[in-house]
Amino acid sequence: MDALTASMALLRLEGLGPARYWQLLEHFGSPDRALLEFPPTLLSKLPPRAQTQWRECCRLGGPSELLEWVAAERARCAQTGVHLVHHGDTDYPALLAEISRPPPLLYLRGARAALSLPQIAIVGARRATTAGLDNARSFAMELAGSGFAITSGLALGVDAAAHQGALRGEGVTIAVLGSGVDSVYPRQNRALAEEILVAGGAIVSELPLGSGAEAKNFPRRNRIISGLSMGVLLVEAAVRSGSLITARLALEQNREVFAIPGSIHNPMARGCHHLIREGATLVETSADIAGQLGGLLSAPVKNEIATEVELEVALDDHQLQLLLALQGGPRSIEQLAVDTGESAGELMALLLQMELEGLLEQLPGGYQLTARGAGCCRQREGVTT
Repeated sequence: MDALTASMALLRLEGLGPARYWQLLEHFGSPDRALLEFPPTLLSKLPPRAQTQWRECCRLGGPSELLEWVAAERARCAQTGVHLVHHGDTDYPALLAEISRPPPLLYLRGARAALSLPQIAIVGARRATTAGLDNARSFAMELAGSGFAITSGLALGVDAAAHQGALRGEGVTIAVLGSGVDSVYPRQNRALAEEILVAGGAIVSELPLGSGAEAKNFPRRNRIISGLSMGVLLVEAAVRSGSLITARLALEQNREVFAIPGSIHNPMARGCHHLIREGATLVETSADIAGQLGGLLSAPVKNEIATEVELEVALDDHQLQLLLALQGGPRSIEQLAVDTGESAGELMALLLQMELEGLLEQLPGGYQLTARGAGCCRQREGVTT
């Protein structure tokens, strides 16, 4: 029996999981020995169905339910173009192999060689602000353009923006799923998943084909995201979030962790600030990340945001005053009225007009600058200095 078949059979046993798999491998030295010489003490701890499957496998061999499932799963993978990357393979990702008890098996759609590229993970909130999404796209675009593969979880929000930015930078991006690679979740990002594959990227999971996106799968997915990567960038996150867990896993795995700071009034910045207090590196540009990881950014990449900011924006004094009032971070309408001296009616009209122009965005309880608005402020500072 080959190592891949034995590993798949072991992992199919209910109640085993990667942790016990590695305990068996440390004791027996190979997956086939572990399967055939399964210790009775451990077998007794597994559910009755798993015990029955193992005994039948030892008695019948190939015709057993367990090995028939393995054969069918390998056939399904071959028919659908899914690669099976075993921990014993020479091209198993080197960084992922370094973490404690890594995934014994990865299912992969797309370019298998993508896993060997130097990777940076970009993660963050599903309900990110417009500025957060802009940051995810621009950082991913620049880092991808400089040779890093961008790894994320294909979730809504920051994850999707990071994948999109990498594609715009004509780079490679890798999506790690909390479902089977044939069951892309969320459905809204299925078209994005296909774009990733067309562009030479990959979709990865440690779960068998057909696995649904269950809550218990996402911590395992997050561990793979950080394990594959040289470093993790947190864009926006609440203090209690899956993205913050990914960053903490990266710290445990001795990976570099980066965070983009934000306003103290933005709840989505609190996770980043918390992480910075715990030792993450505060970053303002993609060059901060590339420099710390020993890479060099190529010639500056013009991204969509920068191009938009470079366009001349004609602002009158009232609009400019409002932008400058928001430069320090989100402000309530009451605070903006004091800062600008505008009447309530004039202020609301200004806010609506500038929101339509993409210069600011509304938050619960106030407003903040978008990347375009912040760029206008920087442009104004450059003119006056």
